[in-house]
Amino acid sequence: MARVYRPAVNNSQVTRLRFAPSPTGYLHVGGARTALFNWLYARRHGGTFILRIEDTDIERSQAEMVTGILDGLRWLGIDWDEGPEVGGPHAPYYQSQRLERYRAAAKQLIDSGQAFEDGGAIRFKVPPGKTTFVDSVHGPIEFDNEHIESFVILRSDTHPTYHLSVVVDDIDMAITHVVRGDDHISNTPKQVLLYHALGKTPPTFAHVPLIMGADKQRLSKRHGATSVMEYEKLGYLPEAMFNFLALLGWGTGSNDEMFTKDELVQRFNLEGISGGNAVFNTEKLDWFNHQYLLKLADEELIARLRGFGLAGLPAEALAKAGDLGKDPAWSSRVLALLRPRCKRLTEYRDQLAPFFVDPTEYDAEGVRKHLSAPEMPAHLTALRDAYATVSPFDEATLEQALRALAEARGLKAASLIHGTRLAVTGRMVSPGLFEMLVLLGRERVVARLDALITNLTRDTRA
Repeated sequence: MARVYRPAVNNSQVTRLRFAPSPTGYLHVGGARTALFNWLYARRHGGTFILRIEDTDIERSQAEMVTGILDGLRWLGIDWDEGPEVGGPHAPYYQSQRLERYRAAAKQLIDSGQAFEDGGAIRFKVPPGKTTFVDSVHGPIEFDNEHIESFVILRSDTHPTYHLSVVVDDIDMAITHVVRGDDHISNTPKQVLLYHALGKTPPTFAHVPLIMGADKQRLSKRHGATSVMEYEKLGYLPEAMFNFLALLGWGTGSNDEMFTKDELVQRFNLEGISGGNAVFNTEKLDWFNHQYLLKLADEELIARLRGFGLAGLPAEALAKAGDLGKDPAWSSRVLALLRPRCKRLTEYRDQLAPFFVDPTEYDAEGVRKHLSAPEMPAHLTALRDAYATVSPFDEATLEQALRALAEARGLKAASLIHGTRLAVTGRMVSPGLFEMLVLLGRERVVARLDALITNLTRDTRA
C-alpha cells in the first residue's frame, strides 16, 4: 500500500520555516535565495523563521563559515526569530550540540523494530510499497520503495546522517514548511518515511528549482556561487540583491520588477515559484543595483559611499577638494554627473577619484595614441594659457575656447579633448569632460595641464 502524504490545510497552525545551512562554506547566492524564500513566506503568514546550523560534518565545518553565514544574512536584511545569537525555545540550534537527541531517536526506531544495527551503524528498514508526497512546486511525486535501500541513520561513530538529523530537528522545532532546492527531492522519500516511523506528519514540501550560472551549470559552493559578501565588496546594495534574488525563480504575477521588502512580503507565495531553473544574470543584477542607486538621495548615497570606503583615499587627499558632502551644492553636481554611468559603488569610487586626487600616471595607450606628436606640449600649453584666463569658467565657454584654439592651430578638436581628459583624470574615459573641468575649478585644471606638459616634455628630452 502506498504511503501518501498530502499537506493538511490548517489555518490555525502557526507557520514555521527554517533555513539550515551547513558551515562548510560561506553563504552563496543559492543558499541566500533559499533563506530569502523561507523568510518571505514566514513573514507573509505571520509565522516564525528559524536559523539552524547543520554542523555535523565535523571535518569540513568551520566556525568562520558560521560567522560568514550570519553576516551574509544580516547584510541582505534577513533576520531570524530563533537560532544562533537570538536563542529560542528549541535551543540548541547547532546540530553538533544535539547529538544525544539523534541517538535517542535512533534507539526509538530500533525499539519499535523499524531500524537495526549493522556493523556498528544503525539502518532504517524501508517498508515495501510506495512513498508519495505532494510538492507545492512540482505536484505529486512518487517513489517505489523497492528502489530505496535500507539506509544508515546513525553512523558507527554515533553521529547522525543528514536524513535523521534533519527530520528530528524539524519535528522538535515544529517545522510546518520545508522550502529548499530541488536537489533534495531525492532525499524526501527517506525523510517522509522517517516522519511516519516517528509517528509524525511531514511538513509541506516546496522544492525550488536551482540557480544556473551563465554557463548553464548549476551554481554551487564549488562552482560559480560567489559568497553574498563578495557582492558587498563588488559594490552592490543589499536591497538591490534582495529584490533581485526574490525574483530569481519566482514571479509576482505582474510586469513590475522593483519592489520594497514589504511589498515582496505581501506578494510572496509558493504558487509563484517557477518549475524551471533560473539563470543568475549579472547584467540584470547590475540593472537592479543601478535603479536602487538612482533612488538614493544625495545624502544617503554619500553615506553609503563613506561606509563602502569613499575612493579609498586618505583624509589629506580628500581635503584637497573638500570632502564629498561638505559642499552640498558641489557634491550634488558631482553625483549628478556620475549617476547615469555608475551601476555599483565600486564604479562611484573609481569615478570619484579624479575629483580628489591629482593623477600621477597617465594611460600609456592614451598617451601613445593622442599625445605622441612632438608639437602636443605646445598645443596643451596654449590651452593651459587660455584656461588660465577664460571667463566665465563654465562648460560652454571652456568648450568654445578649446575648439577655437584647435581650429586656429589646424588641429582636430578631439586631439585637445583627449589630451585634456588625460591631463585631468589620467584616463582615456571619463564623465563629461567640460562638466568635470567646471567642477574641478580653474586652479586644479591649470595645475593638472601643467603637470602633463611637464611629463611630456621630460619624456621628450629623455
